[in-house]
Amino acid sequence: MKVLLVEDDHKISSFVKKGLQEAGFVVDDTADGEQALQFAEEITYDVAIIDIMLPKLSGLNLIDHLRHRGIDMPILILSAKHTVDDRIKGLQRGADDYMVKPFIFAELLARVQALVRRTSKPMEAKRVVCGDLVVDLLERKVSRGGMRIDLQPKEYALLEYLVRNRGRTLSKTMIMEQIWDLHFDPQTNVVDVLVCRLRNKIDKNFPEKLIQTMRGIGYAINTTDS
Repeated sequence: MKVLLVEDDHKISSFVKKGLQEAGFVVDDTADGEQALQFAEEITYDVAIIDIMLPKLSGLNLIDHLRHRGIDMPILILSAKHTVDDRIKGLQRGADDYMVKPFIFAELLARVQALVRRTSKPMEAKRVVCGDLVVDLLERKVSRGGMRIDLQPKEYALLEYLVRNRGRTLSKTMIMEQIWDLHFDPQTNVVDVLVCRLRNKIDKNFPEKLIQTMRGIGYAINTTDS
């Protein structure tokens, strides 16, 4: 899941970004409305978190531009403006939810997850089945052979990326940019380490190995019976 975070308070932005990343989200962050609009026109996001008081283009004007361009991703306003009129205005301009600062991160995360669930397309699969592996995309739960498998956020993010692209080989560059939102450094082995950790949880105790290494290319998930 990919989040656009638009917040000009560096301390708040860093705190929210870190928390969302730990929960398994990929986050693009910016401090001004104009750059946020550019991001949203070039990249598809699952949800946006937008402050109202922003440089260059205010949060409300940013929402106006997004909706005018037909960008219908769910939007949560996160603002210090706390009156009822402020909240009504934000929702009327096109936001889907409004949260006032200061805030508790656990509630912010729950609201973001709720927005993603509510706006999931009706035809989008709620779960993916690969043989005896079941990945619940909404509840973010994984089981194999009927047994629950607990994954760390990045392990789950990698598995979700693989199953959403089953039948396709994903390069290390693609995985790096999706999971860490970084440009690939050929000298690092973080992708291999993460794949190894995931294999130990979903393949080690099962005769059929689902994660395949395509030498010199990347990784793919076995689609037999999926």
